[in-house]
Amino acid sequence: MSVSIRRAGGKIPLAMVSIRPARLFDISEVVRIERASFNEEYPRGIFLTFLESNPDTFLVAEYGGRVIGYVMGYLRPDMEGHIMSIAVDPEYRRNGIGTALLTEVIERLINEGARYIGLEVRVSNERAIRLYESLGFRRIKRIMGYYADGEDAYYMLLPVEEWGGRN
Repeated sequence: MSVSIRRAGGKIPLAMVSIRPARLFDISEVVRIERASFNEEYPRGIFLTFLESNPDTFLVAEYGGRVIGYVMGYLRPDMEGHIMSIAVDPEYRRNGIGTALLTEVIERLINEGARYIGLEVRVSNERAIRLYESLGFRRIKRIMGYYADGEDAYYMLLPVEEWGGRN
């Protein structure tokens, strides 16, 4: 049985989507996806610096030669694997790409020695919160005024011993 993901205009086989480390020439597409996804945007230089310092945990999802999503993770000195940013091209959302990106980066961070995985998410982003909770993340605290527009964030945590691994 072939596993596939839905998208506007039809299905694409999940086997045709590859998750791989980002490369320098991917940054323009990553910036495009980020700008289509968030009100607050990181400057291009942040992505370049992150790529240089975290080449194994800055990942992209690619389909048909096109970058359709990305995730940026890194290992903090306290051994927290942290998800800095994740986004999927609006045309490909709600099709498992975010789950695939998160699963891969979590596995890589655990292999680097992470004891837990943390992230921040807007309290209004219910879809993302449901995704994170489906992977085992728990809301730990509310951070008041975390975002520039004043919105609060949840700090969410996944203890490594509770990670179920790849499904």
